[in-house]
Amino acid sequence: MKSAPLSAAAVGVAFALVTSGCQRAVVARQKPQPPEATAVTVATVTNAAWDKTVSIVGTLYPKDEAAVAAQVEGQVEQTLVDFGDRVRSNQDLAFIDTALYDAQLEQAVGNLVKAEANLANARQSFERVQRLRSDGIASASDFDQAKAQLDQWDAEVKAARGAERIARLNLRRSRVQAPFDGAISQRIVGRGDHVKVGSPLFNIVNDAVLKFIFAVPERYGSFVEKGLLVNFGVDNYPGETFSGSVYLISPSVSTAARAFNVGALVTNLNCRLKANSFARGSLVLERGAPTPVVPLESVVSFAGVTKVFVVERNAAHSRAVETGRIRAGLQEIIRGVKPGETIVVSGQSRLADGAEVTIQTPSAGGPEPAPQVSAATHPAVAARHESR
Repeated sequence: MKSAPLSAAAVGVAFALVTSGCQRAVVARQKPQPPEATAVTVATVTNAAWDKTVSIVGTLYPKDEAAVAAQVEGQVEQTLVDFGDRVRSNQDLAFIDTALYDAQLEQAVGNLVKAEANLANARQSFERVQRLRSDGIASASDFDQAKAQLDQWDAEVKAARGAERIARLNLRRSRVQAPFDGAISQRIVGRGDHVKVGSPLFNIVNDAVLKFIFAVPERYGSFVEKGLLVNFGVDNYPGETFSGSVYLISPSVSTAARAFNVGALVTNLNCRLKANSFARGSLVLERGAPTPVVPLESVVSFAGVTKVFVVERNAAHSRAVETGRIRAGLQEIIRGVKPGETIVVSGQSRLADGAEVTIQTPSAGGPEPAPQVSAATHPAVAARHESR
């Protein structure tokens, strides 16, 4: 009868021991375990010798452009060129009543000859009266009359000579001529049209040399100077690059755009480029400037944020960066990292900010390690995107 209470006590002790053990097991299971380090490959931020550039867009204007107008009044006898024709300086473009102005010149020449003959006769009469007066034969009134006749015909000769010059000038102007080498962009009149002085006849452009006019943000004002290289392309020659040099710099900044205009002269070889075409390219501010670059695959873009993971003390920390140009598998970093810092090239998808990492060495036959960029191996070339 005494064995029953003893058994109950033993059972209670056993139950307590089991419960305590279970609680310790639960606590042991709840204790956090340190996460495993993520294996990554890395590269070093280095400087490459890339041109420092700024992206530009603008228009290719002709260096010279003129609206050729009539300088005399009359009927257009003939037009010798049409739009698209290439012309040379002083080449005839049209004739305006040349027969009329030729006749007027002939008349003016005749009047000049007549006036010169009368002047010669008046000079002889004056000299004769002057001798007679010195001998006391001619009166003062005769002398005064002879002198007046001489002065009158001298003035007539001057007037006739002026009329002859005007007639000769009008005849020359009746032959409309090109003011410079170029091409006709528009013919406005045709044969039989009556024109007045100032009436437009042709539009002509000098497209052998073009002016590439573009705007540069005001923050680059201290960098822009004459002679800088400009590289650009146009839509009708995809993939082809043209170049020019800065020769015009506006002294003022537009308050609306916060930019100033710059003009570059472009030699239009074989007249391939068309005047007033749209162009886009880059202005080279500095040749071979040290530029921080990283492997392109190290840059992560998600939800509008561009970042890289920088390795510090075996931990990866995300850092937002501003990117620029892409070239030969390298991404320019405008701001965010500095040369010499170590960044993650592969394994970013498994990383969180502050995660521990182990630097993995690629195995034989595996993927190549990220390139270590040397400034000497990347010559300066024109950029396609805006740099610093």
